[in-house]
Amino acid sequence: MNYPARVLTIAGSAAGGSAGIQADLKTFQELDVYGMSIITAIVGKHPETNKNVHPQTIEAIEAQFATAMHQVGADGLKTGMLFSKAVIEKTVELIKHSRFENIIVDPVMVGKLDSKLLEDDAIDALKEKLIPMATIITPNIPEASILLQNREITTVEDLKQAAIDLHALGSEYVLVKGGRLSGPAVDVLFNGEELIVYEAPRIDTVNTSGAGCTYSAAIAAHMAKGKQVSDAVELAKSFVTTAIEHGFSYTELVGPTYHAAERKYKQAHQIKVTYV
Repeated sequence: MNYPARVLTIAGSAAGGSAGIQADLKTFQELDVYGMSIITAIVGKHPETNKNVHPQTIEAIEAQFATAMHQVGADGLKTGMLFSKAVIEKTVELIKHSRFENIIVDPVMVGKLDSKLLEDDAIDALKEKLIPMATIITPNIPEASILLQNREITTVEDLKQAAIDLHALGSEYVLVKGGRLSGPAVDVLFNGEELIVYEAPRIDTVNTSGAGCTYSAAIAAHMAKGKQVSDAVELAKSFVTTAIEHGFSYTELVGPTYHAAERKYKQAHQIKVTYV
């Protein structure tokens, strides 16, 4: 039997199902890779205390990792919300003692509504210890800005320069996502030598919760199946753009992207790819 590729995600659990572990696993399933998860924190606002992030213990993280690797193994690893310095350092330790062909680091710091998803003292650990191990990092504009000492990023040219400068942190590839700019939805990939610009139509919707998680999970899935990074990004951008186009909400709140959209509607957005 030809078994599917295996991808392990280390991230937070989003109770609403739109982001984090839930978005990753839905994406993996849609793209025909076997998904596993390590939950670093449970995100859900307590109605009385208003506490929003409920971290898991280091022991629990170690146990989940050991179980996944012993029972299944992994061809690729994706990280999302790690939240604390201790979790980042443990993640780095676990990666060093395992072999992964691809490591996708989504440096989750800021949520869709600008909620804080990474403690201040964890930023240096992310930059100095985890990012240098990454095959590719996928920051959005606020995250890229933080990693570059609060640099202002307001244009596509700024995206390009940010990708170039973030490459100095040590990852093989940097993808800076321009979802918060106006105009077409433009992202920029840099591999240390050339810039690649990916352009899709901007979808007029507020229902984009989990789009960043979905995008990086799709990249991880395609890379696990053997795609080159640049091709994986193109396919993932098409997947997430289609998911955003068919996003919806059950309430008056911001809703999720629709992970099944590409399969259900038999369509995929064409992405304009330009080499700079």
